Amino acid sequence: MEVFLTSTVTVTLAEIGDKTQLLSLLLAARFHNKIALIIGILAATIINHALSAWLGDWLSGNFTTHYMPLIVNISFIVVGFWLLIPDKDEEVTQKYDHFGAFLVAFVLFFIAEIGDKTQIATILLGAQYQSVFWVTLGTTAGMLIANIPVIYAGNALLQKIPLSKIRVIAASVFVLLGIYGLIAL
Repeated sequence: MEVFLTSTVTVTLAEIGDKTQLLSLLLAARFHNKIALIIGILAATIINHALSAWLGDWLSGNFTTHYMPLIVNISFIVVGFWLLIPDKDEEVTQKYDHFGAFLVAFVLFFIAEIGDKTQIATILLGAQYQSVFWVTLGTTAGMLIANIPVIYAGNALLQKIPLSKIRVIAASVFVLLGIYGLIAL
């Protein structure tokens, strides 16, 4: 349960103000079928995060186990500081909108997650906990917790959330997880 909860909270916090959350807002403004958007985001996240958690698990199992905890915990601290840097809005074309909400959300989310903070966090969580299933389930839940309200409440919600404070909280969680891990070594 610890793996699931840590993965969920970590990714939920990391996702707030992230480019994929802004993508959710953009897609919600474009498409009326909110359920199709959510299912597209869910499918893309499950595939992307399962691969990421597997990669983290594989890395931790195939590198010298003596140095892996040190690398993972230092990486958590680095990602924590990276979270303090706000994402920039990317221009998303509308030329593929005719494919529908599900397919557009699926493709754009999958691509947007490649190299994203939450994908890196998922790799790190996979390496730390070596549990592909629970990390994938937790990080996917975190993505949905952060994105579903944006799809339904949109701009009104984002205007009330102080993103700079949320970034600091999310960064603190990552840094504290890294420091805790280093102390536990």
